[in-house]
Amino acid sequence: MEETITNITPEIPHRAGFVNIVGNPNVGKSTLMNDLVGERISIITSKAQTTRHRIMGIVNTPQYQIVYSDTPGVLKPKYKLQESMLEFSEGALTDADILLYVTDVVEDPEKNKDFLDRVAKEKIPVLLVINKVDLLKNNEELEKLVLAWRERLPNAEIFPTSAKEHFNLDNLKARIVELLPPSPPFFGKDALTDKPARFFVTEIIREKVLLHYDKEIPYSAEVLVEKFDEKEGAIHIMAVIYVERDSQKGILIGKGGEKIKRVGIEARQDIEKFFGKKVYLELFVKVEKDWRNRENKLKAFGYIE
Repeated sequence: MEETITNITPEIPHRAGFVNIVGNPNVGKSTLMNDLVGERISIITSKAQTTRHRIMGIVNTPQYQIVYSDTPGVLKPKYKLQESMLEFSEGALTDADILLYVTDVVEDPEKNKDFLDRVAKEKIPVLLVINKVDLLKNNEELEKLVLAWRERLPNAEIFPTSAKEHFNLDNLKARIVELLPPSPPFFGKDALTDKPARFFVTEIIREKVLLHYDKEIPYSAEVLVEKFDEKEGAIHIMAVIYVERDSQKGILIGKGGEKIKRVGIEARQDIEKFFGKKVYLELFVKVEKDWRNRENKLKAFGYIE
């Protein structure tokens, strides 16, 4: 009697990995992160140092889990806050399965050379994302850029992209999935981020400060949520915007409270979109002198563990 042979397809193992996004300020890391995750996780403005924390965004399918990390732009620290920001960026080099180094078509490739030298020595897969290619005039300009970066990061795979125009991002996503190592998921399959709800409230308020104020104000401001009372149909939030000097407090509030009122209205609208609920937002402004250089304050704001 002949045996019946059945074709058995071996089960494809689940894959999961940490994909860390690093690079200099203002190259489009946060825009890229939001597109890759498919949700607005990171705030975006045209100002440098918009991202201060390391923020995770998690993509889940039955076959894989990708844990993306958006990090602050690499910079030479001038005060303790920036030292903490640089630690978030440097830490992203030590625990990644895949590294996304993001540059753009206008920045100097040798900016923050020491950090780039470390990226060049990485043994893990490095995907070099040349963002904002929509600003180039022709393909010759792009070819020159690719050749220059190929010399600088010879082991990296290069992806010319435009996060703004969604150009070539599907190919980048597909390559990330291919490179994921076999692994069980690191987070629950319904997880979107590792950050609590309060964190996104502070970021949304801080984004409005970045958008509506100039000079030193946005960089001297930090937000702390003192009350987050969530009920079935609504959330009551009390938040404090801290600045470093009395003069900054006056500018932030504006004549008759006009400026802080605008920040509150726009922040409340975005918070309502984020949570899908009615939001009651109370904003206060307080002075905390030289908080960017005070370790106890940096701990309170979540920059130092």
